[in-house]
Amino acid sequence: MPCGKTVVGAHPYQVKFSGPATGKTVVGPYGNIEDRTVNLHSDLSPSNDQLSKFTRLRRLLTGEGTNFIMEAHNGLSAKIVEEAGFDGIWASGLSISAALGVRDNNELSWTQVLDVLEFMSDASSLPILVDGDTGYGNFNNFRRLVKKLCQRQIAGVCIEDKVFPKTNSFLADNQQLAEIDEFCGKIKAGKDTQPDDDFSIVARIEALIAGRGIDEALRRAEAYAEAGADAIVIHSKKSDPDEILTFCRSWDHRIPVVLIPTKYYRTPTQTMKDARASLIIWANHNLRASIQAMRDTCATLMRDETLVDVEAAVAPLNDVFTLADASELEEAEKVYLAGGPQVEAVVLAASRGSELAELTEDKPKCMLNVRGESILARQVKALKRVGVSDPTVIAGYREEAVDLAGIRKVVNADYGSTGEAASLALAGDALSRDCIISYGDVVYRPFFLNLLMERQEDFVILVDPDWKEHREERSLDSRDMVRLSVPYDQAFDGGEEPHLVDIGENIDGADGEWVGLLRTSANGSRKLKAELERMREEGTLAKADIGTVLKRLVKKGETVAAIYVSGNWMNVNDLLDLAQARNAM
Repeated sequence: MPCGKTVVGAHPYQVKFSGPATGKTVVGPYGNIEDRTVNLHSDLSPSNDQLSKFTRLRRLLTGEGTNFIMEAHNGLSAKIVEEAGFDGIWASGLSISAALGVRDNNELSWTQVLDVLEFMSDASSLPILVDGDTGYGNFNNFRRLVKKLCQRQIAGVCIEDKVFPKTNSFLADNQQLAEIDEFCGKIKAGKDTQPDDDFSIVARIEALIAGRGIDEALRRAEAYAEAGADAIVIHSKKSDPDEILTFCRSWDHRIPVVLIPTKYYRTPTQTMKDARASLIIWANHNLRASIQAMRDTCATLMRDETLVDVEAAVAPLNDVFTLADASELEEAEKVYLAGGPQVEAVVLAASRGSELAELTEDKPKCMLNVRGESILARQVKALKRVGVSDPTVIAGYREEAVDLAGIRKVVNADYGSTGEAASLALAGDALSRDCIISYGDVVYRPFFLNLLMERQEDFVILVDPDWKEHREERSLDSRDMVRLSVPYDQAFDGGEEPHLVDIGENIDGADGEWVGLLRTSANGSRKLKAELERMREEGTLAKADIGTVLKRLVKKGETVAAIYVSGNWMNVNDLLDLAQARNAM
């Protein structure tokens, strides 16, 4: 038999398992979970990440204790399930159907479901147990489905013993069940077809849903186990678990039992563990959570006609890029599109930050910890997400403490007597390509960099218009106050894009504060580098800050574009700033 089971006795559950890792053979009743899993949990077994998806799902079904898998319905939700730490995915038929705007009544063909599953399997390394409804027809349809699922590394399929086309279990009473012999033939056909011995077929018993009672459910469970099912789901739409628990006691775990407590969700998980549930499925909650979140967002936008309140409540845009692994493509482009633009970065991190007292005695402020990572490490991680590898970090004070993988460190030995412009001038070749320039003490949300990268101008800065509100909350660097061509309250009227008019101290009618992030195109980088060299020749470079350089460029007719951003960043100048950053960022 392709499922790897060999009958050695008269009892239908008397089977033999040969463990590939240990070579041991265990003979005993199929329901004896300790016997059945000796080889799977041997110290000589391969680690979980070395096992196939098929074997990993089989372990979830047959291993000790109770395991949990989470619903997903597309590639994105599959990634989120893996990100959350679950060991497996339930590809819900209800959720996949609903996400595509159709009913859970086999209105999707099995090939359409297969297309969704392929994206899910590619997106996640987790084993997937798919809700296969009734198997999409008779035994012949089902065995073809099994073959195609295995080709896409789908680890298992759950089929329910109702007639095709199915009706969702929670919608109608007196649902029509399949004949036992017909359903057993379907299970046998699947087991005989599966190309991988560890592919799992889970038989879902709908007798309780149809009002047929415990005895009918047990009769069907016996038959399905004998036909070769690897596990059974006992399903109920009652709000209490009594009939489920009664079944589990009578069944006595002869093959693994899977529970889906959607309706009896108030039941303590420990109760289900005590009933020896092998696997618990959280069956449709990602879909339902997304429906509520989308409704809330739509209602807010319909009512308020502004993104101001919505933006803080939704996932940052950069999360979308991260989940889609955009950085991998960017790295691949560097290899395969050698002629494509390269993005550099320069982080100005030479100063101590004396206002931070003893915290910067042995390290510069760029290395201070903010929620588990240094300020510099957070910047390097954010830069990597937009395709920057090995950013240039201009160190100075306690430069030996600037010890971080994935950076190119340049030391400004004269940090004590020079300013930011002199440090920037040391960046060398970084100022010959597209470049992001950052203060080393700025904590910001990663999506700030995406805003900069979307623009094509030679010079682009980010400006916070809410600087007056922040004045009471934290220290402000008065050198970075700016006046723009378009004030914040007029910047979204579809007219002129804001650009820098003036920057520095004592700016009359300031429109905001420069965040400390500057993007230059390759052409802009060359212009900036040339301006720094002119300042060196003039003798004005040593004491200049970046604002001075930008002001010179503006006076020479260069346009420094500006993007308004509100909040989501912190310039760490003193202890209060650091505390605010640790709380809010």
